[in-house]
Order: sequence, then structure tokens, then C-alpha cells
Amino acid sequence: MKQLTYLVFAGFTVLLMACGGEPTADFTMNPSGDLAPVTVEFTNTSKSADRYMWDFGDGNTSEAEAPSHTYDYWGDYTITLRAIKGNKENITTQQISIKEPPRRKVLIETDYGNMTVELSNLTPLHRDNFVKLASEGYFDGLLFHRVISGFMIQGGDPESRNAPPTKKLGMGSPGYRVPAEFRRGMYHYKGAIAAARDGNPQKASNGSQYYLVQGGGPITDAGRLTSMAASRGFSYTADEIAYYQKVGGRPDLDNNYTVFGYVIEGFDVIDKIAAVPKNAADRPLEDVKMKVSVLE
Repeated sequence: MKQLTYLVFAGFTVLLMACGGEPTADFTMNPSGDLAPVTVEFTNTSKSADRYMWDFGDGNTSEAEAPSHTYDYWGDYTITLRAIKGNKENITTQQISIKEPPRRKVLIETDYGNMTVELSNLTPLHRDNFVKLASEGYFDGLLFHRVISGFMIQGGDPESRNAPPTKKLGMGSPGYRVPAEFRRGMYHYKGAIAAARDGNPQKASNGSQYYLVQGGGPITDAGRLTSMAASRGFSYTADEIAYYQKVGGRPDLDNNYTVFGYVIEGFDVIDKIAAVPKNAADRPLEDVKMKVSVLE
């Protein structure tokens, strides 16, 4: 006896004539929220299947019967479930929309002026780590211990607090690294905040040391930018090349160090600090202290 089943596929309901025992695919989902990151629990209501294949629409898959999956980034995703029995299968899809969370901002205060930095949701590990440290007052009283005009200003070494002028700085950390988060569009334009790191092969970031990019003058050689990116396995859009040409930066660092936000107010402070007198180790002769607080 034939059994009537309904299949929802890409927003359309299709009436299937199936022999008894053939698999049908269906599921419901219960997100714990609609802001990224969000973990979605899937309830499998398929019939007569002995295995399943899930595609979550973000490059991840599962063969669990009723999986859960975390979406780290916002966007619209198509979830596909294949219910399989022997050499027969049935497919259904559903859409889910994940919203971008509010963007976090921090204030970096110095004797040379203040900088407001907007942290990126594309790099949640670095964002959350920086917010955590700033909330704890970790950075308060630390130094911008390395400044190079035309390049960047670097700080966040915990050993720089009250460090005597002869102390070698740049090796301190909270005792952990943050995994690299190289994301399309997160490049070393002037005003970028990026994580310092040692030479570890994973390119994981120091847990607290960061730098703000000053960069040189505007970059005009689009061909050089294109070939530089290609040698590292990525490409710039025309708009990204145009922005580098407009504001300058350090594209030679792209996809080597994690950029996790941008200065949105106080660009001139970077220039002022980069220009201070310094010693042979690039440490300012007079301490440049910071205070970092979370604005929102």
C-alpha cells in the first residue's frame, strides 16, 4: 500500500508517492537565541531512515541523528537534511537567520590623547579576550613599550607595568595564546588594532599584547598589493585596494597577524605616540602609559 508524505524543500511543499518504508526527511530546530554566536538544537522527525547527513550551510556537516550546532557568525544559512535508507534517500531544507551582535567598543586613554576602538564581531575570540582583560583593568598602567614611526605602536606587555628604563620588554603575556582568526576584509589599514605574537607555527596571538597600525603614506601600487595577496592565498577586492591607497597601512602583515578591530576616533594619537623619542630598542624614553576601558 502506498503512503502519502509531504516534503518541504526550499520553501515549497512537494507531495511524494512513496512505497511503505521509504525514508522521509523532516526536522525542527530550537535556537537558544538569534544573535551570533548561537547554538541550535535539532530535533529529527524523519521516518524510516537508518542514517542521516546534515549540512548546516556554513561549511560544517554531521551524521548524528539529532545534532546541535553553533553558528559563530551572523548570516542566512540553509540547513539540509538527507534521510537515507539503503540506496534510497529523502531531502528537506530549512532556512535560519542569525543576527550580528552589538559591536563592542573600548577606550584607550593616554597622555597624548584618547582613542576609541571598535572591536570586530568577525574575530570573536580576540574580541572577547580583549573585552575581558579591559573589564578587569588588566591594561591599566601598562606601556606602549615599542613604537616605530611609519609602522605601529605596541603595548600590553604585563611586564611593562612600573618597568625600569633598562628592562627588556615584549616577552610578557597572561600565560596563554589566542588562536589566529584571519578573516576576509580584516586587514592592516591605518588604525587597525592587531594582536602581537611570537613565532609559533599556528600564528596564534599573544594573550594581551597588541599594536595599532600607523603605516607609511598611502599605497598606490595595486599590482603589488594583488601579487602580495596572491602569494598568501587570498585576494583583495577593488574597494579594499582603493582603501589601502587612500589611508595607507601595512599590507605585508595581512593574514600573518590577526586584526580584530579599528580605531574610529583618535587617529592622530597614533601619530603622536609613534613620533616620541625612543631608545635603541624602540622603547619611548618617557613612559607612554595606557588605560583601557569598555565603552559598550
